[in-house]
Formats: sequence, C-alpha cells, structure tokens
Amino acid sequence: MPPAARAIAGLFVPAATHLTFGKEFTEAVEAKQVAQQEAERARFVVEKAEQQKKAAIISAEGDSKAAELIANSLATAGDGLIELRKLEAAEDIAYQLSRSRNITYLPAGQSVLLQLPQ
Repeated sequence: MPPAARAIAGLFVPAATHLTFGKEFTEAVEAKQVAQQEAERARFVVEKAEQQKKAAIISAEGDSKAAELIANSLATAGDGLIELRKLEAAEDIAYQLSRSRNITYLPAGQSVLLQLPQ
C-alpha cells in the first residue's frame, strides 16, 4: 500500500529504513563470521591432507606392484627386460639429441650413452 493510502486509511506504519545495532552486537557478528571462515578453512586443509595421504598410498601401492612385476619378469625372462630398457633409453637419448640445434659429438662405443658395462 502506498504511503498516501496508509495515511488516508488512518494507518500510518513507519518504514524501517535505517537500523543501527550496538557496537558489541556488530563485533559479535563479525567474530562469528571470522570463526566460520576459519573453521571452513581448517576443514579444507584436513580434506586436502586426507586426499594427499590417499594419493601417496595409491602411488606407493602402484610402485610396489610395478616392482613386483619387474622382479617376476626378470625371474622368468632373464635380462631381456633390462636390455629392452637400455635400448628404449638409448633411442630416447638419440631422439632428443637429433631434435637439438646444438652439435653434439659422441665418442664411439656402444655403452657411451648409458655408461653401463656390457
């Protein structure tokens, strides 16, 4: 109802347009908001730590399984896997060197790139 209609009807209701609260109340509201933000931040830190812990556990389990598989393959296939890894590493090194604009001189010999005994 517009203010003029309220005045005519004899019902004058003042509008609450400006309210002020006491200093203590305002400080209490601000302190509560700060405490809520700090609690939320603490919850986030705890969740992040838990996720990092789970990720570390999963990574360690994967590393353990990979080591176990490599050990089993070495036991059954001998040194074939190591030779394959040497060849893959040498291929990768040669590829990286071929893409470089710098000139690289390598001495002759098979074990130069990996410094591994034959």
